[in-house]
Amino acid sequence: MRNEIFLSYIIFIPIVGSFVLPFIGKFSKQSRNILALIFVLISVILSFILLPQILSNGPVTINYYLLPGLSFILYADIFAIFMAIVSSLIGAIIIFYSFSYISHYENQNEYYMMVVLFLGSMMGLVFSGNLIFLFLFWEITTIACWRLIGFYRGEIQVSKANKAFLITVFGALIMLIGFVILYSQTGSFDLLVIKDALRGNPVPNIVVLLVLFGIFSKSATLPFHTWLPDAGVAPSPVTALLHAAVLVKIGVYVFARLFIVTFKLDPIWQTIVPAIAGLSMLVSAGAALVETDLKRILAYSTISQISFIFLGFSMGNSIGIAGSLLYILMHGLAKGGLFLCAGIVEQNMGTKDITKLGGLIKTMPVTAIAFLFCAFSVMGIPPFGGFFSKYMVIAGAIENNQIAIALTFFAGAIFTILYLLRVFVLVFLGDSKMNPVKEKSATMVTGAALLAVLSLAGGIFIKYLSNLLTLAVQQMLG
Repeated sequence: MRNEIFLSYIIFIPIVGSFVLPFIGKFSKQSRNILALIFVLISVILSFILLPQILSNGPVTINYYLLPGLSFILYADIFAIFMAIVSSLIGAIIIFYSFSYISHYENQNEYYMMVVLFLGSMMGLVFSGNLIFLFLFWEITTIACWRLIGFYRGEIQVSKANKAFLITVFGALIMLIGFVILYSQTGSFDLLVIKDALRGNPVPNIVVLLVLFGIFSKSATLPFHTWLPDAGVAPSPVTALLHAAVLVKIGVYVFARLFIVTFKLDPIWQTIVPAIAGLSMLVSAGAALVETDLKRILAYSTISQISFIFLGFSMGNSIGIAGSLLYILMHGLAKGGLFLCAGIVEQNMGTKDITKLGGLIKTMPVTAIAFLFCAFSVMGIPPFGGFFSKYMVIAGAIENNQIAIALTFFAGAIFTILYLLRVFVLVFLGDSKMNPVKEKSATMVTGAALLAVLSLAGGIFIKYLSNLLTLAVQQMLG
């Protein structure tokens, strides 16, 4: 019973707590900030407590009957608890970073409310064992995302926020149609019931197509990718949250939860999904090579790297799935760090244009080293954790004899090295083109540096991560 209580707390403490924060903020900003961090840290701590219990005793389940075919089900297996730890841990670091970054802006009460609601809804989504509640939590993250992208409330920011909202909501509604068709064939929205009803038969291709609409729109995959670079108008901790911890990872999580754990796919999708992902990866990597806005470059990089995660999951073999799980973690840490570094540069220098910057390693040495460490991980440079994740997903394609796809993604890895090195050289090396400014906020620098250190630690301690990932894959493939 204790495990079930902890599972419910992981979700509902941040969700309910998020609505308390605006009232606390009217009396004490510092109390509001600390309380926001505590709500998310509770999810982190309880997730870590549940992990050994799940490893030893199997999944933890809460099942509350509502209507025929509809129950409120929370299901915590290794995959779900892994995603919860990754999202809540990175989210907590981003909130800590926000203490300084957001301190001089308006709308702070709403900011902290939406960030914590965002993370709580992510917890609800990863533990949902019912498609309807998965959809509801999915849409709550969309609402929070909409408000956060438009945080500055300017005409341009609101327009970009509306664009993100419309694209992701449209995709989610198309996905919901797929869920309804699935209900018509199985008589339930509960994932375990649907799995038993299908009895190992492939899920209908029309359902796969409709669900992929929602997944690709949320994960900013071609042709639904344009909203993510535009979301760079949001504050840097928000863009870090979107790219690293929550939003774009929702799509790949649901892909794996449905098409690996629950359903069986027609083999043709092992060709179609990698082909779409490969095209999305090349287009976004090419855009990153020519873009001059720092946050848009990092956004295009996210679109490109998400494609690697789709590659590993779509292969359906053990090494590919394990590689994608590791990719979720390592990309989350490193890309979060890159955006936090970008926020330090933007606030101190007043620009995101990399052609106007230069020589910042002299005045921002910690930020520069943190950026380089995170960039090395995203590039896939050993011994950083990103190397092992890239190696595994490409190895998964080779194991399935998809050599052309493997070579395509290897080329994408080369592009990643080129555009991130270009950013580092133009921003941190060479001569200063503006008046040099030193790192002002210890809180912001600490947040970025912590993610950089974790990116390196993920590679150094890969053996321990590998053991956990092996268990997760075994449970997923069941």
